[in-house]
Amino acid sequence: MALKINFFFEGTKRFAIRKNDTIQWIGRVAEHYGARIARLRIIHCSDEVLWEMNRNYLDHDTYTDIITFPFSEPGDPVEGELYISTDRVKENAAQEGVSFEDEWHRVIVHGILHLLGYDDQSGEQLKRMREQEDYCLTLRTL
Repeated sequence: MALKINFFFEGTKRFAIRKNDTIQWIGRVAEHYGARIARLRIIHCSDEVLWEMNRNYLDHDTYTDIITFPFSEPGDPVEGELYISTDRVKENAAQEGVSFEDEWHRVIVHGILHLLGYDDQSGEQLKRMREQEDYCLTLRTL
């Protein structure tokens, strides 16, 4: 069954996405956690757009690389939106010494893990989230 995953660009420069590879990888991630993606929208935007969303929806006055909006209940097929700042991804990639594509995948899987119920508010939760991100990134090459 084809996964309903769509990619959008709003107010930011487009870049090449290997859609089929990315969609298959997201499917493997969901399957690993016993979940199914019903519908996922990945919206790429600028720092300013995401900063504004962070202020308006989360009452955070900071830049961030991703904001995740879940539209499904735990245990139901996963529906949601991932808003990704391509500016933040580019800057984080440079700081971490990784490619834009690798950092982009990390941010995507971070959002998916949020949709699957993972949180990163405490130090222990963040550590667990990072471990899961690292594992999910290995699923890209299968």
